[in-house]
Amino acid sequence: MHHHGGSAQNQATSKVLKISLVVTLAYILLLLVAGLSAHSLALLSEAGHNLSDFVALLMSWGAVYLSGRPPDARKTFGYNRAGVLVAFINGLSLVLISFYIWYEAFRRLQNPGDVHAGTMIWVAAAGVVMNGAIAVILMRGHRDINLRSALLHEIGDTLSTAVVIAGGIAIALTGQRWIDPALSVGIGVMILWSSIGIIRESLNILLEGTPSGMEVERIEQCIREIPGVNDVHDLHVWSIGSDTHSLSCHVAIADMPASESESILQAVREQLDQRFHIHHTTIQFELAVCEVADGCVIRVSNFHEHGHSH
Repeated sequence: MHHHGGSAQNQATSKVLKISLVVTLAYILLLLVAGLSAHSLALLSEAGHNLSDFVALLMSWGAVYLSGRPPDARKTFGYNRAGVLVAFINGLSLVLISFYIWYEAFRRLQNPGDVHAGTMIWVAAAGVVMNGAIAVILMRGHRDINLRSALLHEIGDTLSTAVVIAGGIAIALTGQRWIDPALSVGIGVMILWSSIGIIRESLNILLEGTPSGMEVERIEQCIREIPGVNDVHDLHVWSIGSDTHSLSCHVAIADMPASESESILQAVREQLDQRFHIHHTTIQFELAVCEVADGCVIRVSNFHEHGHSH
């Protein structure tokens, strides 16, 4: 069991995310207070939208924190799945938030209330500055997949907040109160869209599906092209966490000394690492192709499914 300690890069990433979390939480509270005082459903909806960003940042920070915790005898893969599970639960909660926003929006469309456009504008303007500043900070860590995910949320939130400013100006100029709940419908759509992405990705990881963007057939072909490999079967690829992938397979090779087969194993691992970013592998060498009757899953290119047991 190996553990790689947290690096200076992890510490820097964690610091950036913590600052972003504090600023985002403060803005959510501002939106709630301003939305209630201005009777603006758009501002309250923005609070829900920023909550989705807060969740994304929290998940990113949690992934960085948990990745630094070593595996143990009870959690041999570590704690990466904890963040995935929380992401799934939060994704479901965001779906409920979006439906509640739509309910309130349609209710207000039937009976629009007075909206303080000035409050809408200055609070939304503060949001554009805040989200823009966080996006700039996150851009410095664009190579980190967690930061890239959080960055996309922040960019989307900056755009939606800019729309609220436009809505506030439109209300101030025209006096049309229906604009506020109409904006809320659009924000609810954005929240639902973000939550569906979170639910889909986290559920795929929890069900140990093939990681997004990976094709099992391509991985199989890559292994087959390595000199010394005669056959590949019982191939499984899954994710332990959002950015930690694993692979297990059976590789048939010719009868040779262990010292010679080691070079084949090293070549397989290097290809999986370099081409597919799969670092955790369990590769079993065999001197002959398994028979299905013996309980081994045959190669995936034949598109048959069989049980596997050892």
